[in-house]
Amino acid sequence: MSAHKTALKTTEEVALQIVLLCQVGAGTVANIFLLVRNFSPVLTGIRLKPTEAILSHMAVANTLILLVAGFPNDVMVFAPRSPLTDLKCKLEHFIRLVSRSINLCSTCVLSTYQCVTLLPGNWGWVMLRGRVPNLVSYSCYSCWLLGILNNVYIPMKVTGPQNTSNDTISKSKLLCSTSGFSVGIVFLRFAHDATFISIMAWTSVSMVILLHRHRQRTQHILTPNQNHRGHAETRAAHTILMVVVTFVALYLLNFISIVCQTFLMDSRLWLRHIGEVLAVSYPTISPFLLILRDPKDPCSVLFNH
Repeated sequence: MSAHKTALKTTEEVALQIVLLCQVGAGTVANIFLLVRNFSPVLTGIRLKPTEAILSHMAVANTLILLVAGFPNDVMVFAPRSPLTDLKCKLEHFIRLVSRSINLCSTCVLSTYQCVTLLPGNWGWVMLRGRVPNLVSYSCYSCWLLGILNNVYIPMKVTGPQNTSNDTISKSKLLCSTSGFSVGIVFLRFAHDATFISIMAWTSVSMVILLHRHRQRTQHILTPNQNHRGHAETRAAHTILMVVVTFVALYLLNFISIVCQTFLMDSRLWLRHIGEVLAVSYPTISPFLLILRDPKDPCSVLFNH
């Protein structure tokens, strides 16, 4: 590789690391704010509303993804990166995948809950005010249990970097090694992700249909209270739809980067940086979507149910 190509690759890597650093900083602050905003009622003895509980779990998962993906090696822009150890590789992969699974599950629960709030008639409100709040709480904790069980094998399959040369600055020392993933494990992971994404797609389509019907029914209603509530529900549903679309789009882009990373070994480290940026994009963007949708009272539109 020529000196020009080496310098170019280094510049690209530094640029991606700077982007990652900005994402980690901004996303962590936004998620901490989102967590405090939603979890603070517990400190005053008030029971969390379903949406507050879901967003609290999402904020914790987002923060873990950002911190594990960003520190300590990935954001070392102008300092030399220290070689990864076996324990560090195991912990990083396990926490990252568990948090990612919780993020996927929590987003699915949020989308499903918002779809239930739009159900017309008395049946939807009886379900919402009766069983659904408890089911939402159980679902959030189940997401953590499922995430841990679904990735319990990761520490056994991930090891520290494998040195294949005598080059002390070899880039292979900056990459963890994975081995032993059977076809069954790959299929289970695919089924896990496909199930939640399918539910999110179904609830999103259902929300679009319900919103369209709601608009047709209420376009001639002039009652201020009904218009205010309908606007709040519509705006909340639009926010959740934006969150779901953002998640699915970034998930697919990250999946494509992983495939390219697998087959293009010569550019593996550069593609790894792109994958890291994509992996932390949703934890960075989603809290801003939830916070900034209502400039007068951030996130309040989500808590009117």
